[in-house]
Amino acid sequence: QVRLVESGGGLVQAGGSLRLSCAASGSTVSVNTMGWYRQAPGKQRDLVASITSGGSTEYADSVKGRFTISRGNAKNTVYLQMNSLKPEDTGVYYCNARITTQVMSSVVTRDYWGQGTQVTVSS
Repeated sequence: QVRLVESGGGLVQAGGSLRLSCAASGSTVSVNTMGWYRQAPGKQRDLVASITSGGSTEYADSVKGRFTISRGNAKNTVYLQMNSLKPEDTGVYYCNARITTQVMSSVVTRDYWGQGTQVTVSS
């Protein structure tokens, strides 16, 4: 059973920093692209940042220059360093990973989601 476990959310004042972590556990063949999505109250879930297994990154325009996504040496973990936080960064942050697993004699690749972690930035 593959799981994504997140940590690091919380309450911070505007201008502060937080670091989110996400680790994939379970029997995997490979952990491919990993990313973080944000969902503000009443809004859709949007991509914040993603990183491929080769280290290529992508960021939403609203976080460029402030957030940095990275992967751990074991490649099954992803981090999001968030600096210069703004009230509009408030929301539930979800970790996402495209993971390949062995199912019987087949190889299956699909997206997995973490349970979400709340980030609240006060003004």
